[in-house]
Amino acid sequence: MPYPAGHRNVVRKRIVESARRLFNRHGFDGVSVKQIMAGAGLTHGGFYSYFETKSDLYVEVLGCFFTDPEWKTCWEGVEVDLSSRDVGPQVVRAYLSRQHFEDVENSCPMTALPTDVARGSASTKRAFETVFRAMVSVLERSTAGDGGPSKEQAQAIAALCVGGMIVARAMADRVHADELRDACMGIALELGGWGRERRLKNGDFKRAQRVRPAAS
Repeated sequence: MPYPAGHRNVVRKRIVESARRLFNRHGFDGVSVKQIMAGAGLTHGGFYSYFETKSDLYVEVLGCFFTDPEWKTCWEGVEVDLSSRDVGPQVVRAYLSRQHFEDVENSCPMTALPTDVARGSASTKRAFETVFRAMVSVLERSTAGDGGPSKEQAQAIAALCVGGMIVARAMADRVHADELRDACMGIALELGGWGRERRLKNGDFKRAQRVRPAAS
Protein backbone atom coordinates (compact mmCIF):
# COMPACT_ATOMS: atom_id res chain seq x y z
CA MET A 1 0.00 0.00 0.00
CA PRO A 2 1.49 3.37 -0.99
CA TYR A 3 2.14 5.97 1.67
CA PRO A 4 -0.25 8.94 1.80
CA ALA A 5 0.76 12.25 0.24
CA GLY A 6 3.17 14.18 2.42
CA HIS A 7 4.37 11.08 4.30
CA ARG A 8 8.00 11.61 3.32
CA ASN A 9 8.03 15.20 4.55
CA VAL A 10 6.45 14.16 7.86
CA VAL A 11 9.07 11.45 8.42
CA ARG A 12 11.92 13.78 7.49
CA LYS A 13 10.65 16.33 9.99
CA ARG A 14 10.53 13.66 12.71
CA ILE A 15 14.16 12.79 12.03
CA VAL A 16 15.23 16.44 12.17
CA GLU A 17 13.34 17.05 15.41
CA SER A 18 14.85 13.95 17.01
CA ALA A 19 18.34 15.00 15.91
CA ARG A 20 17.84 18.53 17.22
CA ARG A 21 16.88 17.29 20.68
CA LEU A 22 19.75 14.81 20.85
CA PHE A 23 22.40 17.12 19.36
CA ASN A 24 21.38 19.88 21.77
CA ARG A 25 21.67 17.52 24.73
CA HIS A 26 24.74 15.46 23.78
CA GLY A 27 26.54 17.24 20.94
CA PHE A 28 27.21 16.01 17.42
CA ASP A 29 29.81 13.38 18.32
CA GLY A 30 27.80 12.08 21.27
CA VAL A 31 24.85 10.92 19.17
CA SER A 32 24.64 8.02 16.71
CA VAL A 33 22.38 7.65 13.69
CA LYS A 34 20.75 4.69 15.44
CA GLN A 35 19.86 6.88 18.44
CA ILE A 36 18.46 9.62 16.20
CA MET A 37 16.23 7.18 14.34
CA ALA A 38 15.10 5.50 17.56
CA GLY A 39 14.16 8.94 18.90
CA ALA A 40 12.01 9.43 15.81
CA GLY A 41 10.41 6.00 16.22
CA LEU A 42 12.09 4.68 13.08
CA THR A 43 14.57 1.97 12.15
CA HIS A 44 18.26 2.65 11.57
CA GLY A 45 18.26 1.59 7.93
CA GLY A 46 15.63 4.13 6.91
CA PHE A 47 17.97 7.05 7.65
CA TYR A 48 19.78 6.85 4.33
CA SER A 49 16.58 7.30 2.38
CA TYR A 50 16.52 10.86 3.70
CA PHE A 51 20.13 11.89 4.38
CA GLU A 52 23.45 10.73 2.97
CA THR A 53 25.39 11.34 6.20
CA LYS A 54 24.90 12.52 9.76
CA SER A 55 26.71 15.72 8.76
CA ASP A 56 24.04 16.46 6.14
CA LEU A 57 21.38 16.08 8.82
CA TYR A 58 23.41 18.35 11.10
CA VAL A 59 23.30 21.13 8.52
CA GLU A 60 19.52 20.85 8.32
CA VAL A 61 19.16 20.89 12.11
CA LEU A 62 21.05 24.18 12.19
CA GLY A 63 18.72 25.69 9.61
CA CYS A 64 15.78 26.28 11.92
CA PHE A 65 14.06 28.98 13.99
CA PHE A 66 14.83 32.14 12.02
CA THR A 67 15.07 30.34 8.67
CA ASP A 68 12.25 27.79 9.00
CA PRO A 69 8.74 29.32 8.86
CA GLU A 70 7.26 26.11 10.30
CA TRP A 71 9.53 26.06 13.36
CA LYS A 72 7.54 26.78 16.49
CA THR A 73 9.04 27.62 19.86
CA CYS A 74 8.50 24.93 22.45
CA TRP A 75 9.36 27.26 25.32
CA GLU A 76 6.27 27.40 27.51
CA GLY A 77 4.82 30.88 27.87
CA VAL A 78 7.13 32.38 25.22
CA GLU A 79 5.69 33.71 21.97
CA VAL A 80 7.49 35.46 19.13
CA ASP A 81 5.65 36.94 16.16
CA LEU A 82 8.31 37.26 13.47
CA SER A 83 5.93 39.32 11.31
CA SER A 84 5.31 42.06 13.90
CA ARG A 85 6.94 45.50 13.79
CA ASP A 86 8.24 45.14 17.35
CA VAL A 87 9.71 41.68 16.89
CA GLY A 88 13.15 42.83 18.11
CA PRO A 89 12.40 43.03 21.84
CA GLN A 90 10.30 39.86 21.53
CA VAL A 91 13.31 37.98 20.15
CA VAL A 92 15.65 39.34 22.82
CA ARG A 93 13.33 38.44 25.69
CA ALA A 94 12.55 35.00 24.23
CA TYR A 95 16.15 34.13 23.50
CA LEU A 96 17.40 35.11 26.95
CA SER A 97 14.32 33.83 28.76
CA ARG A 98 14.35 31.43 31.68
CA GLN A 99 12.33 29.00 29.56
CA HIS A 100 14.95 28.89 26.81
CA PHE A 101 17.71 28.57 29.41
CA GLU A 102 16.06 25.55 31.03
CA ASP A 103 14.80 23.76 27.90
CA VAL A 104 18.11 22.51 26.53
CA GLU A 105 16.65 19.91 24.18
CA ASN A 106 14.52 22.52 22.38
CA SER A 107 17.22 25.18 22.22
CA CYS A 108 17.97 27.27 19.22
CA PRO A 109 20.92 25.29 17.77
CA MET A 110 23.15 28.37 17.76
CA THR A 111 23.37 28.21 21.56
CA ALA A 112 23.87 24.48 21.86
CA LEU A 113 26.14 23.62 18.93
CA PRO A 114 28.72 26.41 18.33
CA THR A 115 31.80 24.40 19.36
CA ASP A 116 30.72 21.58 17.06
CA VAL A 117 30.26 24.09 14.25
CA ALA A 118 33.70 25.59 14.84
CA ARG A 119 35.23 22.13 14.34
CA GLY A 120 32.91 21.29 11.46
CA SER A 121 33.00 21.57 7.71
CA ALA A 122 32.59 24.69 5.62
CA SER A 123 29.00 23.72 4.83
CA THR A 124 28.21 23.44 8.55
CA LYS A 125 29.70 26.87 9.19
CA ARG A 126 27.72 28.34 6.32
CA ALA A 127 24.52 26.86 7.78
CA PHE A 128 25.30 28.41 11.16
CA GLU A 129 26.08 31.76 9.54
CA THR A 130 22.80 31.65 7.59
CA VAL A 131 20.81 31.29 10.81
CA PHE A 132 22.79 34.04 12.56
CA ARG A 133 22.39 36.43 9.64
CA ALA A 134 18.66 35.70 9.55
CA MET A 135 18.46 36.61 13.24
CA VAL A 136 20.34 39.86 12.55
CA SER A 137 17.93 40.66 9.71
CA VAL A 138 14.89 40.13 11.97
CA LEU A 139 16.38 42.42 14.63
CA GLU A 140 17.41 45.05 12.09
CA ARG A 141 13.91 45.48 10.68
CA SER A 142 12.27 45.87 14.09
CA THR A 143 11.20 49.46 14.64
CA ALA A 144 12.05 51.59 17.64
CA GLY A 145 10.83 55.17 17.42
CA ASP A 146 11.73 56.45 13.96
CA GLY A 147 13.56 53.31 12.91
CA GLY A 148 15.16 50.06 13.91
CA PRO A 149 18.71 49.38 15.02
CA SER A 150 21.54 49.62 12.49
CA LYS A 151 23.07 46.48 11.07
CA GLU A 152 26.04 46.83 13.40
CA GLN A 153 23.73 47.19 16.41
CA ALA A 154 21.63 44.23 15.28
CA GLN A 155 24.78 42.11 14.96
CA ALA A 156 25.84 43.07 18.47
CA ILE A 157 22.35 42.35 19.87
CA ALA A 158 22.32 38.91 18.24
CA ALA A 159 25.79 38.15 19.59
CA LEU A 160 24.71 39.23 23.09
CA CYS A 161 21.71 36.91 22.92
CA VAL A 162 23.57 33.87 21.62
CA GLY A 163 26.76 34.42 23.61
CA GLY A 164 24.91 35.37 26.78
CA MET A 165 22.92 32.14 26.73
CA ILE A 166 26.03 30.03 26.04
CA VAL A 167 27.97 31.56 28.94
CA ALA A 168 24.98 31.42 31.31
CA ARG A 169 24.55 27.71 30.65
CA ALA A 170 28.24 27.14 31.35
CA MET A 171 27.89 28.55 34.88
CA ALA A 172 27.43 26.27 37.90
CA ASP A 173 25.79 28.99 40.02
CA ARG A 174 22.21 29.54 38.85
CA VAL A 175 22.01 32.96 40.54
CA HIS A 176 25.01 34.19 38.57
CA ALA A 177 23.63 32.65 35.39
CA ASP A 178 20.33 34.46 35.84
CA GLU A 179 22.13 37.73 36.58
CA LEU A 180 24.13 37.36 33.38
CA ARG A 181 21.03 36.66 31.28
CA ASP A 182 19.32 39.71 32.74
CA ALA A 183 22.38 41.89 32.12
CA CYS A 184 22.67 40.75 28.50
CA MET A 185 18.94 41.30 28.01
CA GLY A 186 19.14 44.83 29.39
CA ILE A 187 22.09 45.84 27.21
CA ALA A 188 20.58 44.21 24.12
CA LEU A 189 17.28 46.06 24.63
CA GLU A 190 19.16 49.34 25.14
CA LEU A 191 21.16 48.81 21.94
CA GLY A 192 17.98 48.25 19.98
CA GLY A 193 16.29 51.34 21.39
CA TRP A 194 13.81 49.21 23.34
CA GLY A 195 15.28 49.89 26.79
CA ARG A 196 12.71 52.44 28.00
CA GLU A 197 9.92 49.84 27.89
CA ARG A 198 12.05 47.47 29.97
CA ARG A 199 12.97 50.14 32.55
CA LEU A 200 9.32 51.07 33.02
CA LYS A 201 8.37 47.45 33.55
CA ASN A 202 11.16 46.93 36.06
CA GLY A 203 10.20 50.13 37.85
CA ASP A 204 6.60 48.99 38.13
CA PHE A 205 7.77 45.68 39.56
CA LYS A 206 9.92 47.39 42.18
CA ARG A 207 7.12 49.76 43.19
CA ALA A 208 4.78 46.78 43.59
CA GLN A 209 7.31 45.18 45.91
CA ARG A 210 7.58 48.29 48.08
CA VAL A 211 3.85 48.60 48.65
CA ARG A 212 3.28 44.93 49.36
CA PRO A 213 2.10 44.53 52.98
CA ALA A 214 4.39 42.68 55.33
CA ALA A 215 3.43 39.18 56.37
CA SER A 216 1.89 38.99 59.80
